[in-house]
Amino acid sequence: MTGIDKHAARADTGAPQKGQLSLSEASQLVRSKKVSPVELTRECLSRIERLNPKLNAFITVTADSALAEARQAEAEIQHDHWRGPLHGIPIALKDLIDTAGVRTTAASGLFKDRVPTQDAEIVRRLKAAGAVFLGKLNLHEFAYGGSSVISYFGPVHNPWNLDYSPGGSSGGSAAAVVAQLCYGAIGSDTGGSVRQPAAYCGIVGLKPTYGRVSTSGVIPLSWSLDHLGPMTRTVTDAALMLRVIAGYDAQDTASMDVPVPKYAATIAAKTSSLRIGILRAYFYEALHPEIQAAMEAALTVLKTLTRTQRDIGSLATGDTYASIMDPYVTILRAEAYAYHKEYVSKSPELYQTQTLKRIQAGADITASAYIQARHQLEQIRRFVAQVFETVDLLITPTSCVPPFAIADLLDPTTLRDKELLMLRNTRPFNMLGLPTVSVPCGFTRADLPIGMQITGPPGGEATVLRLAYAYEQAAEWHKRKPNLSA
Repeated sequence: MTGIDKHAARADTGAPQKGQLSLSEASQLVRSKKVSPVELTRECLSRIERLNPKLNAFITVTADSALAEARQAEAEIQHDHWRGPLHGIPIALKDLIDTAGVRTTAASGLFKDRVPTQDAEIVRRLKAAGAVFLGKLNLHEFAYGGSSVISYFGPVHNPWNLDYSPGGSSGGSAAAVVAQLCYGAIGSDTGGSVRQPAAYCGIVGLKPTYGRVSTSGVIPLSWSLDHLGPMTRTVTDAALMLRVIAGYDAQDTASMDVPVPKYAATIAAKTSSLRIGILRAYFYEALHPEIQAAMEAALTVLKTLTRTQRDIGSLATGDTYASIMDPYVTILRAEAYAYHKEYVSKSPELYQTQTLKRIQAGADITASAYIQARHQLEQIRRFVAQVFETVDLLITPTSCVPPFAIADLLDPTTLRDKELLMLRNTRPFNMLGLPTVSVPCGFTRADLPIGMQITGPPGGEATVLRLAYAYEQAAEWHKRKPNLSA
């Protein structure tokens, strides 16, 4: 198969349907009472019913409660009680985010019947904003992988070509957004799991600064590296979602107690004063030729939008990338094992084989090795801000290779190596904790999307989004969509 139909890479034609609207466009129509939240929700549910059997993006669809939430939003807006840009907008959640009364599985047989009694903090914030929840999205089991082929519920398929992986672990989130099954989604990112699938599906994926968005009530992979972020069809949509989900949470020990800007209000500000740094070392090495070409073209566009652009040999941490990634791996393995230790000892058969193997690898991490790695993490995050003394933002490819075919990822002897290659350019920024967004910047000859990362200093989401928006408007890659008419 080459897509949802044989014309997978061809743009949709004809008048825009409600499902083709961006989140911000739908929001404006809802606020002006030109479109009902119930209409939007029914449109999404219809598309889910038609397309999800092919994509496998959703694990659980909450149709009845979604329609009830949409009717409530409609009534509130009709009575001029508009809560904000997400009011009445249908969205979906990666299925490791707790939802009271709705099962949260982490795509694992271990939790296939798990129903939380409380909402995660991010869910409480989205509910307060009036968002409509369509259901829970498929992922790589327990988020421990970068392909979304390892799931109790089966692999997720890329809407641009059903034979290919959408990336991972937030593969269901990315597929659902680009296939217009929802107007936005929430993903988690421990090694690139928001940004890499966003790149492979041709959407926007934002990993905020570590601690900017609470992870309280989310099934963890690694407490020290986990981030939550929005996955949307446009940069403006990401800004609107981030404004709602960001903010201090006393229940999250990593939460940042700092003001949350109105990101969308400054997103269209000029970028002509920005200084751009190109991290050639490591991030531009071993690039697939078509990604290399797309990035060079993107950098040419960025030159017209910014003040200066210069190559940077390395980050100002005094560390090589290998020395950054060594403690990353130690922390990831140790913390994943710490969470799963009791489950693994009691019910190992309920895990997918590859996930179990990865989790058990953490059993051999010593306390001294973990403590040393955590010390290195704190040092790296403290000193990385130095690089932004001479540049404002960093530009890198999101991934150095295009997505692999699902069939090529089913060999357990080569799966992890392929995933690590796909995640090569994203994982360092989880260690660094920096805000990073992936935006579409081209397509391969096989019509698979390519993404570019824009990274800023700690707390610099507003500047990251500003340049991402300027590039999006100049390049217009976000307007190209897979044909979903079959």
